[in-house]
Amino acid sequence: MKIVFFGDSITDGNRDYSDPRSLGDGYVFILHEKLKNLYEDISFEFLNRGVTGNRVADLEERVVRDVADESPDVVVLMIGVNDVWRSGVAGKEFSLESFAASYENVLKAIRACGAKLIVVEPFLFNVPDKKRFRREFDRMLSCIRSLAKEYADAFVPLDEMFAGVSQSVGIAAYSADGVHPTHRAARLIADNVIKKIRVFLDQ
Repeated sequence: MKIVFFGDSITDGNRDYSDPRSLGDGYVFILHEKLKNLYEDISFEFLNRGVTGNRVADLEERVVRDVADESPDVVVLMIGVNDVWRSGVAGKEFSLESFAASYENVLKAIRACGAKLIVVEPFLFNVPDKKRFRREFDRMLSCIRSLAKEYADAFVPLDEMFAGVSQSVGIAAYSADGVHPTHRAARLIADNVIKKIRVFLDQ
């Protein structure tokens, strides 16, 4: 089974771009170790195609080359935080219409290659310097959830999950900056994506 992970720095996980087989040290690496141990009789191929700083338009440009042309069995997609965050930092208005159009094109391209699609929603913790992005972030999440219902085979409500678990132990356990996950958070992401992949494997 070939699984392609597609997204931004959270998927990237410090991978080595010079090595197409590099998985980095984030949730993708953790997931690959756990899934291999759970299904020792299945031959897996894991490809990390996350790129730090990417927005959905960047994924739209490379979805055929980096995903569809690989003929994957499963694609795990997580993208969106940079679209809101970087627009706000640059003082530009976030265009939900442009985001939705590009996001849908990415979903269509993945579905067209015949892969099972797992959409993982991006997340944003409620830290002081990120609170001003929350309104636009929530609008984006609503768009992602709507499109996922139409195109995805599985959906992981990650923002909702992190909002819940961080109430008991604090945000710092899951992110130092409100955007990038700690190792603990990366394990939570991996575990929840594995639950969705296992449904396909057990069918």
